[in-house]
Amino acid sequence: MIDIKKLKSDPDWFQKKIQEKGINILVKNVVELEKERNTILKSTEELNQKRKIISKSKNPSEEGKKIKADLKKLEESLKIVETKFQDTLSKIPNPAFDEVPIGGEDKSLVVGKNFEPVKFNFTPKAHEELGKSLNIIDIESAAKVSGSRFYYLRGKGAELELALLNYAREIIAEKNFVFILPPVLINSLSMKGMGYLEHGGNEESYYLEKDDLYLVGTAEQSIGPMHRDEVLNVDQLPLRYMGYSPSFRRESGSYGKDTKGIIRVHQFNKLEMFVFCTPEQSQFEHNLILELEKTLVEGLKLPYQILNIASGDLGLPAAKKYDIEVWFPSQLRYRETHSTSNTTDFQSRRLNIKFVNKNNEKELVHTVNGTAFAFGRIIAAIMENFQTESGSIIIPDVLHKYTGFKSIE
Repeated sequence: MIDIKKLKSDPDWFQKKIQEKGINILVKNVVELEKERNTILKSTEELNQKRKIISKSKNPSEEGKKIKADLKKLEESLKIVETKFQDTLSKIPNPAFDEVPIGGEDKSLVVGKNFEPVKFNFTPKAHEELGKSLNIIDIESAAKVSGSRFYYLRGKGAELELALLNYAREIIAEKNFVFILPPVLINSLSMKGMGYLEHGGNEESYYLEKDDLYLVGTAEQSIGPMHRDEVLNVDQLPLRYMGYSPSFRRESGSYGKDTKGIIRVHQFNKLEMFVFCTPEQSQFEHNLILELEKTLVEGLKLPYQILNIASGDLGLPAAKKYDIEVWFPSQLRYRETHSTSNTTDFQSRRLNIKFVNKNNEKELVHTVNGTAFAFGRIIAAIMENFQTESGSIIIPDVLHKYTGFKSIE
């Protein structure tokens, strides 16, 4: 959520930043709602003061009844206005940094590349075809059990995921990230605090209405609220976590796209990095996570490119975001496998997470997140880039000590 004082101090700048993210909200409406709310609060306070004075008089009954009725009307009005104000304020996005390119998805800039795309002397197969022939990906059985966009990983396919997990954990732990297995069901207060329900985000989430619980779409959503309503010790910061969990997404806007294979599914496992830090540390932590992502992908020797994501594709919480896209030979294009976002104080303001600064004042922490591995996607990328003409898969060298095998045949 945005600081209302900053919003009012420079409404034109905020309006420009809102438009850069492609969101249709008028700052003046938010300011007017806050004025209306404050007017009602002031009237309520004045009536309460009047009621106190009248209660001490000899005959308070008639005027007291009228004040009571007026207060009830004001309370009802306040409830309506407060709801509108908070709802509108919560939909205002975190302003993008100045170095973020302005525009939609097509305006994102490639800012780095490594390894040339693989050139095969045969026609490469898609990962779903390879997975079926090697009996390591079973989509048909999952469709029978769960419906479309689910899959079973079998045998060496499942072992490959665990190898990737241990490979990533070992590298990330060197930077003092604490490994956790977080809950995958979180309450609505936590999900709203992370800032992913507005602007259609609710359509992407699985919600259990009876229990008021959401299934997380990434471990980020359960790690962020861990320290809700806490004041962290500045000496603890940066506080770094990596969380491994299943992730659940409706993929409601993707029907007709990527329906084959395990790229865009309703359930997948993911290892996510998350950092709580001071405002002065957040840029460094964002770059650190990007470097860790690059290290992981480069270790696998997968061809990739890095994008500085444009403002209209940042989402609500992020002020800046990088994506890493890996080459998929069967599609002759790069596909997103990693992202990392600096969300500044946007989530911590909603979750009320602070620290005491050098001036002994309470200040909001910054939060930064990033993908270690979304395992389905990275397994698909490995399969496609390291396939042989016979249909077997060569396992990247860095994984041999974790897999115990060098190929899948």
